[in-house]
Amino acid sequence: MQTISPEPERDLQAARAEPPNPAARRGGGFALRALWLVVILALLAGGYAWYEQRSATQSLQSDVAQRLQAADAAVAQARARESDLANALREAQAKLALLEARTSEFQSQQASLEALYRDLAPSRDELALSEVEQILVLASQQLVLGGNVQAALAGLQVADAKLARLDRPQVATARRALARDMDRLKAVPYVDVAGISIKLDQLIAAVDTLPLAKDERLPAPPPAAIPADEPAWVRFLRDVWNDLRGVIRIEVADRPAAPLVTPQQSFFLRENLRLRLLAARLALLARDERSFKADIQAASAWLRQYFDLQSKPVQAALATLAQHAALAMPGEMPDLAASIDAVRMLKAVADRVPDHAPARAK
Repeated sequence: MQTISPEPERDLQAARAEPPNPAARRGGGFALRALWLVVILALLAGGYAWYEQRSATQSLQSDVAQRLQAADAAVAQARARESDLANALREAQAKLALLEARTSEFQSQQASLEALYRDLAPSRDELALSEVEQILVLASQQLVLGGNVQAALAGLQVADAKLARLDRPQVATARRALARDMDRLKAVPYVDVAGISIKLDQLIAAVDTLPLAKDERLPAPPPAAIPADEPAWVRFLRDVWNDLRGVIRIEVADRPAAPLVTPQQSFFLRENLRLRLLAARLALLARDERSFKADIQAASAWLRQYFDLQSKPVQAALATLAQHAALAMPGEMPDLAASIDAVRMLKAVADRVPDHAPARAK
């Protein structure tokens, strides 16, 4: 066993007993103070950091709390709106169901009414054919009673247009008959009945103003030039001679003497002339060429015999009557029996095969 020498132990005790060095003591105190300063600064920095962290945490908590409150309010408002929308949706669904029920009921009623209408009322084609038939009947009446070719032609054109809008192959026969009748009407000579009637009315109104032949007056001779220095007895003899010459008039005429007509006969003459012109106007409306020309010729003969042929109104009246007398009236008017029969036959076929196809409900 190894033993320890007592000399080192004594050296250690001696070292402990020796007093410390002053320089060493000052260096150790400075280090200690520096250490405490660092510790204090570290504590202050830590406290400041803890305070800042605590403030930031409190601010964040406050912000989060406000946002949570706003989110809760929004959620509550959304729930309230959702509840309102759910109620409105239920009401809309109820109204929609009621509307669908009424729509279904209306559709069923409409289908029933359409079926009833198809059973009671004619089809569109039947109505169109009936309308075309009425137009043709009216055109035939205008042609037969009044001889109005233009009105009858216009009626045929309207009827043909209505048949064309039907777009049915069955109407081809009726349209061909209409085309033939329209060609026949276009070949009829045109007579301006309205214009001739107006001229005859003007002549009738001017009958009272036409001068008679017995009222014709010769133009007075031009006055002779009288000298300014002529004696009074010469002027007196000239006046006497002029008066004597006016008592007896010698006239050389190249036409027969005008018939003497009393005032009462003049009245009846004008009335008979007016009646002749009225008869000519009626014959024109009736398309009676024979009667029309006979009345015109009679009126012209009376004007030449009893009225003043030198008067311009009488000359104008004679020219108008001569123009009317040369008028060529159409002969026998064509009838529309073929077109009417074709449309009636087409209508009879449509009546035998009615269109009762049910309408498809939408």
